[in-house]
Amino acid sequence: MVLYRRWGEYDQTRSLRPWLFALVLGVATAQRRRHAREFSGTDAQLEVEDPAPQPEQAVQVRQTRALVVSALDQIPLKRRAVLVMHEIDQVPMREVASALRIPVFTAYSRLRKAKIEFRAAAEALRKNGGLS
Repeated sequence: MVLYRRWGEYDQTRSLRPWLFALVLGVATAQRRRHAREFSGTDAQLEVEDPAPQPEQAVQVRQTRALVVSALDQIPLKRRAVLVMHEIDQVPMREVASALRIPVFTAYSRLRKAKIEFRAAAEALRKNGGLS
């Protein structure tokens, strides 16, 4: 519904994916505020498993994905959005900043902090969870 209502705001000279990401981020943030509970990644629950030829490899892939999702969940949403858009979705930083309506230098600052937080969270999870 939000997409339908806001479609007129879309600038067709720009990439659609960052605009959609910002729109979804806004909906998720509003939903989070409405329900006043912590935003947690449900990606691990909805994940479709990749069939691997070796069971050991499948276990390792699941563990790695769980580690990444858990580490991302520990990063505040504003910084997590920049990290996911730039590092995973490969969106240029200028487009990330534009989509999130923040200055470019703020986007770079959030990215730097998110990377530090992600590394720390992943390392803590490895040590505490026994993931290698």
